[in-house]
Amino acid sequence: MKTILVIEDDVVAGSAFVNQLTGEGYQVKSAPDGESGLNLLRDFKPDLILLDLILPHMSGLEVIQQIRSQEEFLKTPILVFTNAYLTNLVQEAWKAGATRCISKANCSPKELVEAVRSTLPDRPRGASPAATSGQPARPSVVFAPAPPAILSNDTDFVFQTGLRKSFIDNVPATLADLRTSLQSLVKAENEAARLEAIHALYRRVHALGGNAGIVEMVQVAHMASALEALLKELHEKPKNINSSTLRTVAAGVDFLGFLFQHGLQPSLELPAAKILVVDDEEISRRAIIYSLEKAQLQSVNVESAELAYKLLVQSPFELIFLDVDMPGMSGFELCTKLRALPAYKQTPVVFVTALSDFDHRTSSTMAGGNDFIAKPFLFIELTVKALIHVLRGKLKPVK
Repeated sequence: MKTILVIEDDVVAGSAFVNQLTGEGYQVKSAPDGESGLNLLRDFKPDLILLDLILPHMSGLEVIQQIRSQEEFLKTPILVFTNAYLTNLVQEAWKAGATRCISKANCSPKELVEAVRSTLPDRPRGASPAATSGQPARPSVVFAPAPPAILSNDTDFVFQTGLRKSFIDNVPATLADLRTSLQSLVKAENEAARLEAIHALYRRVHALGGNAGIVEMVQVAHMASALEALLKELHEKPKNINSSTLRTVAAGVDFLGFLFQHGLQPSLELPAAKILVVDDEEISRRAIIYSLEKAQLQSVNVESAELAYKLLVQSPFELIFLDVDMPGMSGFELCTKLRALPAYKQTPVVFVTALSDFDHRTSSTMAGGNDFIAKPFLFIELTVKALIHVLRGKLKPVK
């Protein structure tokens, strides 16, 4: 019987993975943190290690490094859960010795079993041949969700249904915790208090994203994962905490509440959207495009409001990022013109403006726009903004 060590601090996720793997014929032990996991490692000697990269006290990267420093475990497969938006963390996990990276937002317990089967050299019943031999392949994070897993029997269905019910039952408490943490962040009077509040919110959003992925609520999972990545960057680089980033964090928390109100039916894919980027500065346009690509969102970009207006007349777009200060027609003027077009009366418009003008402009007229983001922006901040508006446009709140 093959043995697996699960190192996961979230009780719901850890229990789900242990139950599913045990039911598939593996011997499984679990640990709630890195230090406990390393202690179990020496006695249990697992054939495979399943590890969340975001752990309290000792990080998942540190755990991988400790494991790989022991000759006995140099070749033991390590499957790590990560956030697809944290690309630097994925690369660090690979360098530290991870065998495979799995996006937590996309991985149901059934899909986890398939990942384990394809990684272990000798698998329990019904396993398919290993995808690779010899040295482990470079891990990749598959952003797009895998096809729905076919439930092999009634037990799987009952288990997954029970997980989803537990998740839904906990929604009110989850939202209350998120809003409490957000209030602490808004009211923080100094940097130390702000960082503590950001970390608390980050941990709660991390758990939410993982659990939403387990119960196959992909839209909630990806929204939470993007917000988690933004919070992590703000915690690590406090100089990026400003009125724009804090506004985006608050919008992200509020939108998670909107997603829950919409209804909690499973969804295995993110919607596509046609996005227009208008900015006369090439570097700024490229930064916006890159930020959108982090969420697999495609865009068309132009360097002037005049060209943008011609495109808007010719074809529909579902979201517009619009620089405010451009030669010729300004962003505000273009927004006024596009609002006169029948197809664009409700289309979300996000103005991109200098940080020095952000507070003044957000407190004054929106000129027909829906939102602002300040230059220089964090890539992941714009990603969060885009996801909020794309998903909101695809969903209708429950009446």
